[in-house]
Amino acid sequence: MTDTESAPTKSAGYDTKSIGCMFDRIAPTYETLNHILSFGQDFFWRRKLADCVDNETKLKVLDLATGTGDILISVLRRNPKITESVGLDISENMLALCRKKIKRHGFTDRVNLVHAEATNNSLADQTFDLVTMGFGIRNTPDIYKTLKEIHRLLRPGGKVLILEFSMPANPFLKTVYLLYLRRFLPFTGRLLSGDKHAYEYLKTSIINFVRTDFTSLMEDAGFLHIRSNPLTFGIVNLYQGLKPTS
Repeated sequence: MTDTESAPTKSAGYDTKSIGCMFDRIAPTYETLNHILSFGQDFFWRRKLADCVDNETKLKVLDLATGTGDILISVLRRNPKITESVGLDISENMLALCRKKIKRHGFTDRVNLVHAEATNNSLADQTFDLVTMGFGIRNTPDIYKTLKEIHRLLRPGGKVLILEFSMPANPFLKTVYLLYLRRFLPFTGRLLSGDKHAYEYLKTSIINFVRTDFTSLMEDAGFLHIRSNPLTFGIVNLYQGLKPTS
């Protein structure tokens, strides 16, 4: 299979428990490595997502795979009318760091953190006006099932915003990016985190994800008005979709 051919929507070789344990292990260096490996572009990507959030309306927000809470904090800063939000993650060590950051930013009374799987949680149907997810959906065992779960959790007319890695359309940039994924990313991640498996997995998960037709999966899951906005020469996409009102 080439890097541009289609792939199944299920993660290969990694179950939910092993992924959760992996993120528990790399939690202490996670944020620093994000900044280094993205050359600081992760700040820009989160800001672009937050810019898509209505800042005039009272919203109830869910951030899936919240990690250390960077996207949730960006969204809360964008809209002070968000008085209720949930950050959900499978890694308790990530949530521990998130809890400290939420407190430091003064958002404790606006956030409830939940330790659970994205597709196996006790959240009620049609609860949220906005669901966000940054660089997490490729780590779920079944991408389509995760999109259906997001659809279930959104109220009619609700919005989903998803950041995920992509592949540049330009052939030269694509070649450079694949070299970065296969060589620089695993080496640097292993060097700075001390975990030889986590950043090999990161490389594999990105390459597997870019083989999927994600916008078609969103459509199949029931979303309308789907948009895909490439960022930083197309190495990341910001996906948007709406749940129908009826």
